[in-house]
Amino acid sequence: MLKNPTTHILLCDDDVNLATVLADYLRERGYEVITAVNGEDGLAKMAADRCDICLLDADMPKLNGFDALNELRKTSNQLPVIMLMESDSLSEIHHVYELGCDDYVVKPLSIELLICKIEAILRRVRPIAVFHETAFDLDGLHFDSVHQTLNGKHLSTRESDLLLMLCQNMNVVVDRHLILRTLWRADNNFAVRSLCVYVNHLRRFLAGTSIQIVSVHGRGYKLINSKSS
Repeated sequence: MLKNPTTHILLCDDDVNLATVLADYLRERGYEVITAVNGEDGLAKMAADRCDICLLDADMPKLNGFDALNELRKTSNQLPVIMLMESDSLSEIHHVYELGCDDYVVKPLSIELLICKIEAILRRVRPIAVFHETAFDLDGLHFDSVHQTLNGKHLSTRESDLLLMLCQNMNVVVDRHLILRTLWRADNNFAVRSLCVYVNHLRRFLAGTSIQIVSVHGRGYKLINSKSS
């Protein structure tokens, strides 16, 4: 099924052969593709707001993907970024998420997996504005799920989606399996461990407030305000 031709993907990769193949494939799927062959060119095109999502190679000349993403997040929290990485080491994965990456894929690329990730992110970021409630006051912290910010701090797409799911079900246990199927598209041990990591991320962001994420054994998680409980 072809995508809306107004959807623009910025592909930043200095591997000309890979970029050509990938760009052609994306165009066949109905996307418009803008290319950049180094980090400086890519950052300029990201800053110019010419794309809806960016595929950013971690290892590029002039400015690598990590530094380009770091610079981007200083001025923009809204552009979704998928990092194209040479390594799947936990330290590097943790690093790109800390920088504000929304997802990643490891080379050699599975193009079908990459397409799935692109479409999943676009599904989340585009319809979110039609949800019945998208902004929340969490004991003085302002959570804006449209812009994926918590008091101005950028959240990854998954952090934002998880917090939104909990906020929209305040004081209600959200089933762990429902969270995994909805946000992770998987329900296995790896996804469970990943969910625990993201819950801990959010708990650190909410530290010092009365807002708590409570684990309900055997069921899931519940967001509560301890002042009113």
